[in-house]
Amino acid sequence: MKHFFNIFCLILLCGKIAYAQEKPQFPSYTIELTYKKLKKDYPFITPITPLVSDKIKYKENIVYKKTNTSKLKLDVYAPKEKGKKTYPAVLLIHGGGWLVGSKENERVMAQHLALNGYIGVSVAYRLGFEAPYPAGVNDLKDAIVWLRKHARKYNINPDKIAVLGASAGAQLAGLLAVTPNSSLYEPDSKISDAVQAYVNIDGVVSFIHPEAAAESKSGKVSMADIWLNGSKEENWKNWKEASPLEYVNEHTPPTLFINSAQPRFHAGRDDMLTILNNHGIYNETHTIPETPHSFWLMHPWFETTLSYTVNFLNKVLKDEK
Repeated sequence: MKHFFNIFCLILLCGKIAYAQEKPQFPSYTIELTYKKLKKDYPFITPITPLVSDKIKYKENIVYKKTNTSKLKLDVYAPKEKGKKTYPAVLLIHGGGWLVGSKENERVMAQHLALNGYIGVSVAYRLGFEAPYPAGVNDLKDAIVWLRKHARKYNINPDKIAVLGASAGAQLAGLLAVTPNSSLYEPDSKISDAVQAYVNIDGVVSFIHPEAAAESKSGKVSMADIWLNGSKEENWKNWKEASPLEYVNEHTPPTLFINSAQPRFHAGRDDMLTILNNHGIYNETHTIPETPHSFWLMHPWFETTLSYTVNFLNKVLKDEK
């Protein structure tokens, strides 16, 4: 009997090992690894690095939310000026396919926004392996509420908050922009999670648009499959619900698209632009020629991305003097 028990335990152990081995593995998404990946085809590039300047002040790794599995943090970068002047805030959301990446990928952009008269806030959220959709969306909405709750402390104008996202972060930022105070995402009953501007850096705005077909590769588990808790066929509800394009209307805030030369990351964009134009909502679209995805993490494309972003925010969000 003991012999059969040992065999049974071995079978169970082997099954667990096999299951663990079947779990999809995805590479880390960092500035350094992105540079190593891209430099072969783009030998002229250099990776962006954190800014050192006596014109900005910062406070990093502030816990804005506690969950059962983690303490979620954000970093605040602000113009270093005396007085009680307030500034528009920009919540920056990193990419990484909803499963990898970190807020540090958006640190440099946040710092440069601070140099240009904004409060740049790079934020962490629960990734898909920790908690699938809609956990990350709820986290980011809570981050907006946190900004408004702490607006006085950090000199934030609570009426002028933008979201900026890159890649998967752009899709997440899009959901924040088009679902203000929505019952889908556990809204705070007292403080609004609405935003006043949206910057999309090379991210899809629909998972179910024909242009987004490549997001779910036949025969393979995609990052979207994991984050949305099933393939498009298995969990259509989540795939549609998590698509910002489904909610675009006359209340959508001014929108900026900055795109690479890779069409698959533009899914749903043109349809969204049509709706925005039909409602007279200010928007801009810029495609940077001959660029790969993740261009915003590399010089010389970072400078172009920053310029488009600041010019747009100055038009739609800048505090009056």
